[in-house]
Amino acid sequence: MTFNHFTAPRWFAARGGWLDAQAPSLFARYCERAARHLAAPIAYATTLNEPDLMRLLQWIGMPQGVWDAQRATLAAAARALGVPRFVAANVALLEDLDAMQVQLLAAHRLGRAAIKAVRPDLPVGVSLAIVDDQAVGEHSRRDEKRAQVYGAWLEAVRNDDFVGVQNYERARFDEHGLVPPPAGVARNAMGSEIYPPSLGNAVRYVHEQTGRPIMVTEHGLGTDDDAQRAAFIPAALTHLADTMAEGVPVLGYMHWSLIDNFEWIFGYKPHYGLCSVDRRTFKRNAKPSARVLAAIARDNAVG
Repeated sequence: MTFNHFTAPRWFAARGGWLDAQAPSLFARYCERAARHLAAPIAYATTLNEPDLMRLLQWIGMPQGVWDAQRATLAAAARALGVPRFVAANVALLEDLDAMQVQLLAAHRLGRAAIKAVRPDLPVGVSLAIVDDQAVGEHSRRDEKRAQVYGAWLEAVRNDDFVGVQNYERARFDEHGLVPPPAGVARNAMGSEIYPPSLGNAVRYVHEQTGRPIMVTEHGLGTDDDAQRAAFIPAALTHLADTMAEGVPVLGYMHWSLIDNFEWIFGYKPHYGLCSVDRRTFKRNAKPSARVLAAIARDNAVG
């Protein structure tokens, strides 16, 4: 169970969201109350979902129009509510990311303690967006990117019970930055390379950096061609099994997503689901990839 997956009350955003000085203590109060009501039957908890995501988006080529739209959105919300600053939980300005990270790190620490105070035996961690970063040539910027996006979080989670890893793809970096995918490779709906080994590589990297057990809290493929997903799942899980055979402790695997969902930036256009959804009747239809994953789950084995 994730205690905060981006969304936040409007009053919280109107106070400045995660930039508000009281945000970490407010989050801890919320975690304590939520844990009292909800934590008894759950097996694992994460405080925050992908608190490193905004920094990650700086490095993976998010269109400038997205950042401009976020700035306009926040300004319009502030005007509508008559407040000096409106900061939604997952919509922020580039110049605020350093201060926001400080607050999110404090919120995770205080939130984890609040949950543990209610249920000391409950394993608590945080889920991080982790790309399989690979260096190309000499003077690659890969390690610079890793330090900026993951560094503080990989340090913070060393006191956690586990780390949630959320991986979808790899990214290659040379001395100039992000390198385009190789010519002729299969791509997902967003134009990124479909690269099944990325999950195992990301899991191995986080465990090497932290020494913590890993829970795969998200992994999947955005595509309109479900045959790609049906092939991708067993290929990726085979590589993950190889990583586990090396001794990396992996607690579990959760696929993103059960259904074609609403994505924060791109709406309903990306299709990540194991099931499609009729948006008028809400009927769900399992895709072939759902049966592939179901067979792996039943057998507890790949292939």
